[in-house]
Amino acid sequence: MSRSPSPINLFDFEAIAKERLPKAEYDYIAGGATDEISVERNRRAYESWALRPRVLRDVSALDLSTTVLGTRVSLPVLIAPCGGHKRAHPDGELATYRAAAACGTILAVSANSTTSFEELAKAARGHLWLQLYPFREREMTKEWLTRAKEAGYDAVCVTLDSQWPPKRERNIRNNYRRSRGVNYPKDGAQTPRPAGRAGEGSDPAATWKDLEWIKSAADLPIVAKGIMTGEDVELCADAGADAVIVSNHGGRHLDNTLATIEVLSEAVAAGKGKMEILLDGGIRRGADVVKALALGARAVFIGRPLFWGLAVDGEQGVIRVLNILREEIEITMAKCGRPTVASIDSTVVVKAPRL
Repeated sequence: MSRSPSPINLFDFEAIAKERLPKAEYDYIAGGATDEISVERNRRAYESWALRPRVLRDVSALDLSTTVLGTRVSLPVLIAPCGGHKRAHPDGELATYRAAAACGTILAVSANSTTSFEELAKAARGHLWLQLYPFREREMTKEWLTRAKEAGYDAVCVTLDSQWPPKRERNIRNNYRRSRGVNYPKDGAQTPRPAGRAGEGSDPAATWKDLEWIKSAADLPIVAKGIMTGEDVELCADAGADAVIVSNHGGRHLDNTLATIEVLSEAVAAGKGKMEILLDGGIRRGADVVKALALGARAVFIGRPLFWGLAVDGEQGVIRVLNILREEIEITMAKCGRPTVASIDSTVVVKAPRL
C-alpha cells in the first residue's frame, strides 16, 4: 500500500486529520456557531489585503524573532488556549508544549487542559500562559493564579467572550459531550455549567470589575482574550490588562461577526500603544501572519492547526505545522523586502480592490 504524501501546508494537515479523527471529534474542532459564517469569514478576510513586494533590499539574513510581554519568541506565532488536546493524540498538551518549546514559542494552556498545569510545566523548558475565565468563585481563581505563579507560567490569559453558551449545530447533531479539564476541582465544587447557561464556570454576571480584580490578584501579566471592538480595547486598558487578543473564538461563540483581521486596525488604534495587541482566527498561511503584523498585531495565535498537527504526528506534527508557517513567513518577508519582524509595517499591505 502506498503511503499518502507528506503534508506540505496546513490544509494538507487538516485533510489527513479529518481522515484519522472520529467524525464527532473532527466536527467539534473544526465547527463553529450556527451557520459558521464567521468561521469562513475569518479565513477569507485575509484575501481582502494584498501584499506590496519590494526588491533590492538586503534580505540575506532574516530574523523572525520578536517579544511578547517581554518573552522572546523565535517566530511571531503562538499556540492558542484550546482545550482537550488528547482528543487528537494520546500525549495531548504534553506533545504540544514540547513542540512549542522546540520551536521557541509560547503555549497558552486552556482551562480545559487534559493535563495538569503542574505536570505540563515540567514537560519542557519553554514558556507557558495559563488561561482562565471570570469564574463565579474567586477562591478558585486565586488558587489557579497561585498555581500559575508557582509553576513558572509567564502570564494569565482571561477569556472574556464565553459568558453564554453558543449553539454549535454539528455538536448537537453528533450528540457530542465533552468532559471538563482535569484542573477543575475534583469534588465538583465548581460546576461547569449550572442551569445550562455559562460555559465551564464563566460567570454570566461578570463585569469589568471582575477583570480589574483578576489583575489586582495576579502577580503576572494579564492578557484579555475575545475582544472585537475598539470600545472594549479601551476598557481592557482601563482595567489594567497588559495585552489583548483580538478574537472571535474562531467563530465558535457568536456567528455573523466581522473577521478578526477586519477589526484589528480598530483595536490597534484604540490601544494607543498602551498594551500589546495580539490576534487569532483563520491563520493558515505565513502570508496571513505577515498581514496581521503589518496591520499592527504583535503576534498571532493558531488554534485548530495544532489539532491537525497532533492528529497527524503528535509532537512532530505540531513542530511541522509551526515550521511550515515559519518557512512561509520567511518567504513573504523576503519577497516584501522586510528582513526583520520589526521592519514589517503598514506599507507592506494595501486594501485589495474587488475583482
